[in-house]
Amino acid sequence: MNVMIASPIEPELAERIRRVGLGYEVLWEPDLLPEPRYPSDHGGKPLTRDDAQQARWNALLARAEVMYGIPGDSPAQLAVTVGKAPRLRWVQCTAAGAGGQVRAANLSPEDLERIVFTTSAGVHGTMLAEFFLTGLLALRKDLRRLERLRAKRAWDHWAMGELNGSTLAIVGMGSIGTAIARIARAFGMRVLGVTRDGRALEDVDKGYPTSNLVEAVAQSDAVVVTLPGTALTEKLFGRPAIEAMKRDAIFGSVGRGTVVDQDALIEALQSGAIAGAVLDVFTPEPLPPNNPLWTMQNVIFSPHTAALSVRENARIVELFCDNLERFAKGNPLRNVVSVTEFY
Repeated sequence: MNVMIASPIEPELAERIRRVGLGYEVLWEPDLLPEPRYPSDHGGKPLTRDDAQQARWNALLARAEVMYGIPGDSPAQLAVTVGKAPRLRWVQCTAAGAGGQVRAANLSPEDLERIVFTTSAGVHGTMLAEFFLTGLLALRKDLRRLERLRAKRAWDHWAMGELNGSTLAIVGMGSIGTAIARIARAFGMRVLGVTRDGRALEDVDKGYPTSNLVEAVAQSDAVVVTLPGTALTEKLFGRPAIEAMKRDAIFGSVGRGTVVDQDALIEALQSGAIAGAVLDVFTPEPLPPNNPLWTMQNVIFSPHTAALSVRENARIVELFCDNLERFAKGNPLRNVVSVTEFY
């Protein structure tokens, strides 16, 4: 079986894929792939292939049965790729939210039936947990005030906020939510988990179903949303949930921006109805330059980069290698994208 590497990775990781064995032939020609702009960049710098290079690339696509990565990390390139890869049966995507890329590629029902897509869900949980807790601490300890005092060489005292003994509601208990819960418990926080069925999970003190979202939010000192963007989750965290938050509560969003009513959130931040926010995802992305979130002092802001890590490629390759072994044995793959919900 031919396994094509279609996303930039380090040579040692290509060798790691080869070591899986099981009769696979690894198709990897790095000169046909874009140059990464930063470690673990899946899109890379703009790439133009000459006629000879394009012919080599098309020949690889014609042979590929399994593919690591979406070329260019782009839905448009995915659509072109599928059209040139008639033998393709499975694509291991590098994004946790790759379902959105698959949906945006507008593939035919026949292609969606022919090809299985799997995501990198689970790879980014710790990075996003660290980012949210970083922002939560920065706002609770009033880091911006400390920096202003330092700049003025001023000396002042006040009672700082603390995480210990406070309550955190996590909306979505997938890999990101469970990573946040684990770290939050280490800070002495009480953790509420909001899921479809409301089950209490490990490192969660009490579970709530999404139908009781407002009840969970109303008793929390901080709330973080980790849900994927689907038709079912669009604006799930809307105005009623935002208005239920405590005045001194901090909001976090590290899943997908479409889950949150961003206009209602901005109003709450501007009016002081909530204390602050820690945001990695927005609607739309990139966020327009005139959006007020760019300049709000009570917002810790990341341009959807908080999940990225120098170790990301290695983690995704390990997931891929595990899936390769499952594929060879006919076992269920991890993180299969639903072609109805695209999640």
